[in-house]
Amino acid sequence: MMGDERKRGKPLVLVASPFQGHMTPMLQLGSVLHSKGFSITLAHTKLNSPDPSNHPEFVFLPLSDNFSAIDASANYTKFLEALNNNCKMQLQDHLTRKIEEGKDEMNHSITVIHDNIMYFAEEVASNLNLPSIVLRSCSASYMPAFLALPRLHAEGQLPVQDSMLQELVPELHPLRYKDLPFNDTPTEVATEMLALAERVRTPSAIIWNTMEFLEHSALTQLRQHYQVPIFAIGPMIKMASCPSTSFLEEDTGCISWLDKQAPRSVIYVSLGSLATMDETELAETAWGLAKSKQPFLWVVRPGSVSGSEWIEFLPEGFTEEVRGRGLVLKWAPQKQVLAHSAVGGFWSHCGWNSTLESISEGVPMICQPVMGDQCVNSRYLSYVWRVGLELENLEIKVVESAIKRLLVDEEGQEMRQRAISMKEKAKYSLFKGGSSYNSLKDLVEFTLAD
Repeated sequence: MMGDERKRGKPLVLVASPFQGHMTPMLQLGSVLHSKGFSITLAHTKLNSPDPSNHPEFVFLPLSDNFSAIDASANYTKFLEALNNNCKMQLQDHLTRKIEEGKDEMNHSITVIHDNIMYFAEEVASNLNLPSIVLRSCSASYMPAFLALPRLHAEGQLPVQDSMLQELVPELHPLRYKDLPFNDTPTEVATEMLALAERVRTPSAIIWNTMEFLEHSALTQLRQHYQVPIFAIGPMIKMASCPSTSFLEEDTGCISWLDKQAPRSVIYVSLGSLATMDETELAETAWGLAKSKQPFLWVVRPGSVSGSEWIEFLPEGFTEEVRGRGLVLKWAPQKQVLAHSAVGGFWSHCGWNSTLESISEGVPMICQPVMGDQCVNSRYLSYVWRVGLELENLEIKVVESAIKRLLVDEEGQEMRQRAISMKEKAKYSLFKGGSSYNSLKDLVEFTLAD
């Protein structure tokens, strides 16, 4: 275990997942709660472990997971089961020791806050009679769709037929069948995944990284469904003075390049930490960017293009075509990029962290969802909140048109105004009396009362 043991404040043990999109809000939550006087221990897998030097205020508890890399795509359910089984007894042994040590010190009881896929933490907490709280790293709007999957499978509506993809799903407005998570997953595989999700049974409460104004309808449904307190606290990226949470090294040199670009002229392209593409998709993306004639900052993650180490498969002539107008890099400091005045749009996979970061900076989006909650987020961005354009496919003309619509056309200007309005609402939710301010206050009181 690394770091000095903290004596101040009630102890919280945060149990983080090894996925980037899950780790980020957990570290941000830890920083927020530490600022409120809590003592934070972060239990994490050795796989994709965070850098303790970025968080000297935390105690770090590495859990041996027996993995050298995430290969969740091969069999996600088996990966999660093994991850949870491998970590369970280590956490239980640690908490048992802490409870014994605390008996002589009249210490506060420990509260466990865990990522929803690290369900072993709830079982450990229950075994030791400790309260547990779940942190959900997805959007609230995703959950009604996820919870409806067993019914849709039982009714034979899933896996979805191609002819139904554009049809609206009854009782899940505004979602189409194409927006549903795991809509092409065989029923037996979906049943396994849903069974895993049900392993989190009796949390004391749930934390969501969101805002009431943004997802009020979904939060209302979820409060009725779960019948436990739900604390909507977000956007956490604006609440936490937290260093970078990225697993990959960020190329900060791109900021000086952005400094030379005109205001709101650049399309920033980044499809997250897990998505991959093939050589054809890379070429279509490249030529769409080139033919748009707009400046671009394009993140191509090493290993994200099938069969290549980095950008060896960029089409011939592309580099010359965009020289001086585009920058391709391995990973970007996204928080700084989205806050930069030169950025006029964000072409994204619509992961929830990226979505909140874009909303928080008033940047409209081009939506290219890949997996999980991203399709739901894309639908809300484009159809409900109307601050995003849905990218129907990766053909060159479609890409070119989307970029121009967002950065040049009046349609994009109107989206930007709506995005700026959402940015202001997000900011006010954090002020005294705002919904996220009040939710955080309620969470602190709830946790202290346990």
